Amino acid sequence: MLTDQDLYLFGEGTHSRLYEKLGCHWHNGAAEFAVWAPNARAVSVIGDWNGWNPEADPLQPRPDSSGIWEGRSTQAQRGQAYKYRIESQHQGYRADKADPYGIYAEVAPANGSRIWSLDYDWGDADWMAQRARRNALDAPVSIYELHAGSWKRPDGQMMGYRELAHALADHVLACGFTHVELMPVTEHPFYGSWGYQTTGYFAATSRYGSPQDLMFLVDHLHQRGIGVILDWVPSHFPTDEHGLQYFDGTHLYEHADPRQGFHPEWNSSIFNYGRGEVSSFLISSALFWLDKYHLDGLRVDAVASMLYLDYARRDGEWVPNRYGGRENLEAIHFLQKLNEAVYREHPDTLTIAEESTAWPRVSRPTSTGGLGFGMKWNMGWMHDTLSFMQKDPLYRQYHLGQLTFSLVYAFNENFVLPLSHDEVVYGKKSLVEKMPGDAWQQLANLRALYGLMWGHPGKKLLFMGGEFGQRREWAHEGQLDWEQAAQPGHEGLRRALAQLNHLLRTEPALHELDFSPEGFEWIEANDAANSVISFLRKPRGGGAPVLVVCNFTPLPREDYRVGVPQGGWWQELFNSDAADYGGAGWGNWGGREAEAPGAHGRSHALRLTLPPLATVMFKPTQAERPAFATRLEGDGLGH
Repeated sequence: MLTDQDLYLFGEGTHSRLYEKLGCHWHNGAAEFAVWAPNARAVSVIGDWNGWNPEADPLQPRPDSSGIWEGRSTQAQRGQAYKYRIESQHQGYRADKADPYGIYAEVAPANGSRIWSLDYDWGDADWMAQRARRNALDAPVSIYELHAGSWKRPDGQMMGYRELAHALADHVLACGFTHVELMPVTEHPFYGSWGYQTTGYFAATSRYGSPQDLMFLVDHLHQRGIGVILDWVPSHFPTDEHGLQYFDGTHLYEHADPRQGFHPEWNSSIFNYGRGEVSSFLISSALFWLDKYHLDGLRVDAVASMLYLDYARRDGEWVPNRYGGRENLEAIHFLQKLNEAVYREHPDTLTIAEESTAWPRVSRPTSTGGLGFGMKWNMGWMHDTLSFMQKDPLYRQYHLGQLTFSLVYAFNENFVLPLSHDEVVYGKKSLVEKMPGDAWQQLANLRALYGLMWGHPGKKLLFMGGEFGQRREWAHEGQLDWEQAAQPGHEGLRRALAQLNHLLRTEPALHELDFSPEGFEWIEANDAANSVISFLRKPRGGGAPVLVVCNFTPLPREDYRVGVPQGGWWQELFNSDAADYGGAGWGNWGGREAEAPGAHGRSHALRLTLPPLATVMFKPTQAERPAFATRLEGDGLGH
């Protein structure tokens, strides 16, 4: 039952759980309906039980000025499809609309809503009790980005949510990731949009099963110790007639002026964030997924397109704000309200912005003028790093600044380092095919890149297929090349990644201070002649640091001196050139002794063998120098 307080918050734009009030709810053997259509002349529910007859179940407008129409049917049954027949007051408009607050949809290409309930017996209490620690800013976070329909297709058929749950959990744990990020599973009419053209902001796509099936997937991952993040798209919506577009014969959810309400890049509609009812709709959608599906966070898509009024527009094609600027003030306010609501109701979850510009304070509190996100994708790091890695090693010496520049701004935001789906589609080549050289060198380059990425400050995100170096670009109509994944060099890459994820979890230096300059220290950022960089990652409280050294040429470098802050034995934690990973086997026999005199302004130095196209990591230990290392060095076999 809608109360006066509900209606006030709805209009104000701060109602965070409208899904409890609007839409279809199954109560005591009857279906109760409520839909917002303030400019309608008549609204009725049409569905399976009444032969889709608009005369059978008319709704009545509330006596207040809310624009909400209500009614109930004792003939409707759970699981039956329905829509709203909307007859507008304007221009004779009439359309059959899916329920904006519908929680289940027909399987595409059908597009009606279904009467349903969200009862489910959750078994993830242990995860929910500890997820504040798992999602904390100082926690190890390594995200596996996934498109559910094209991950694996046994017998050519897409896996359902329940079938996916077991296979995905096994794979994610074998690779060592801490979280899965689902590309949008909100209902969408066009499969080729990958879910980013959403019509059902409260409905899990029925392509892979029922709402309870998705709950099972999340529940199972949680019980296996894996967090789940959902891609969520409040930036735009498609113009399909059954959706939100022109809902009651007026531009209800979108701006009327196409310079504000139409997205030229995606041929979609842009929400009117300044309208309170629209803001309440979107905030309620965000909270719905956290409330009902136990999701651990939302990655908010295309935030830059929301922030700038001139995004993807030429001069004269956009409307300035009231101060004459290009900032979308209403969208800024909406994003701040959104993040305040999420962190107020679920402080143990995450919001992550895909924001591709230098907009300031994206991941800073709203109380200090920030947008309030927990984290932000570091698109600059991604572009610069991939640009460097794509270059022939002969020329990398002239572009080392592309690798080091990210540390100039690395702590301005709480960054996630993304190698996402957008980098491996539409002629961009897969990650391994971006790498120069022959097949062996390509895999070596990719292992070195992952070593750098996992050593670099920031949380990690990798799109599916990248864990084993799939050579084909991603295609949503197929599946990953699992036969290729079993080939020695590609399986070696997966083992290297699993070791990096293990170190991320077990070495505090690699995750505790991801967002603080106190956790990072350059050793050498300017050895362009050798295309070598080295740095320390440090934990809080003066614990053991981790040394990261990268050699981006195919030449092994013996007796390469790297300054370190203390003497003693430095254990080799990771070597991307290890034979077990498909490398050539150059290395340091498990570690090196740090000796005086020092180098790079430090008291001691390590004399290292740097493998070709490789990243190595070391950590000081209290252990004695292993006898075999002394013997092998004495025999001149240091590599």
